Amino acid sequence: MSEVILSMKGITKIYGDVKALDDVTIEIKRGEIYGLVGNNGAGKTTLMRLVTGQSFSESGEMTLFGAAAPEEIRKNRKRTGVLIEDPGFFLNMTATQNLEYFRIQFGIPGKDVVSKVLVDIGLEDTGKKKYKDFSLGMKQRLGIGLALLQTPEFLILDEPINGLDPAGIIEIRQTLLNVNQKRNTTILISSHILTEMANIATHYGFLSHGKLLEEISSEDLLKKCNAYLDIRVENTEAMCLVLEKELNYLYFKVYPDNHIHLYEGLEDGERICELAVSNRVGLSGIERRVVNLENYYMNIVEGR
Repeated sequence: MSEVILSMKGITKIYGDVKALDDVTIEIKRGEIYGLVGNNGAGKTTLMRLVTGQSFSESGEMTLFGAAAPEEIRKNRKRTGVLIEDPGFFLNMTATQNLEYFRIQFGIPGKDVVSKVLVDIGLEDTGKKKYKDFSLGMKQRLGIGLALLQTPEFLILDEPINGLDPAGIIEIRQTLLNVNQKRNTTILISSHILTEMANIATHYGFLSHGKLLEEISSEDLLKKCNAYLDIRVENTEAMCLVLEKELNYLYFKVYPDNHIHLYEGLEDGERICELAVSNRVGLSGIERRVVNLENYYMNIVEGR
């Protein structure tokens, strides 16, 4: 059974009259890339600040690497790497010089640490190029490099791909996959760019207005994000009988707005139409659709 790196149960955080987090429960296991998904203001940054000790909750329980006592949690935070805000690099220094400065400040032994991190984040060939001349993607990767200096077991990243162009997003994706696979580093990453989260996360937590709507693995999400036929009829009961008795279909779901989602026989649209008409079920439309991560998130946010 995989080790639980982070567990939060019933966490509530209030700012004034606003519940930034409302009875949130999540669990992250070793080796996972946990994607915290939500729009701006959903509570993603607040949750990360609680994990990193930058803020404290009104209620709930948290364990980090199995420790629940506040003093033990503080000790275990040394096993984490964090990138939530701009780390404040020196503009006229190179990637090596910047990381070397912070290595000394953190008291991390061994100069080879910096060179190894630069390889992991793909900045080993930047040479004398100064930070001020870096692309946004390079700056974000150097920020991740800073979070990796102490060889953390748990990496916490808040919106690391925000504002990046497609090339920069790909760079960050490859960096994080490399760190996760080569170092076996567990990663908690937040983003509202759902198409990219689908390329990297192994598990998801969907946040909206401070509430955790669902936790789901990428495997289970893929099963739910299948193609289907959306059949709209006046009489769903009669249409279900057509699907079961005349077409031998069993894999479908009925929704209260007179929609039926059929997950098999996707190429039989014409035959389904013929039977729907002949059985007078009041067919008003049939359409092939595919659910992606964005569709799925919006569906659960809107209660569908």
